[in-house]
Amino acid sequence: MEDQSLQRSNNWLEGLSKGLCHELELFSLHGLKIVQAHRGFIRCSFVVSNRICDGDGNWHVGALATLIDDVGAAAIFSLSGHIKASLDFSISFYSTAKIHDKVEIEAKVVGEKGRLMSVVVEVRRKDNGELIALAKQWMAFHSIAISGFFDRDR
Repeated sequence: MEDQSLQRSNNWLEGLSKGLCHELELFSLHGLKIVQAHRGFIRCSFVVSNRICDGDGNWHVGALATLIDDVGAAAIFSLSGHIKASLDFSISFYSTAKIHDKVEIEAKVVGEKGRLMSVVVEVRRKDNGELIALAKQWMAFHSIAISGFFDRDR
């Protein structure tokens, strides 16, 4: 069960980055690469594209929030084996990222209480480790059956 949840979580996240999702997620996660993953933890690398930047060339906060939400959900899924729905989601922005900046996203499950799980997601500039955003999120078990999504051939 443990390895299966982790593999299904990785498949789901990789599928999102390849366009097996809504258009917003396609743009926000396109090119996302999983670097390291184990139960309750995922580290990804990402290059900010011009498709997700504002008029000043900054990474659009909505695209960044979408990526944080999905990577956090994948970390939780890898541990619990269930999709969770966001209940409380807060992001602190410390810096901006520009077009072509390379970043790392790290999501770690930090708490569990019954049907609730908490994840912390850090987004850092890859070259110097500067913190771009820090998110904290509580998610709850969601009973919608989506197992077929994870079993599709990629």
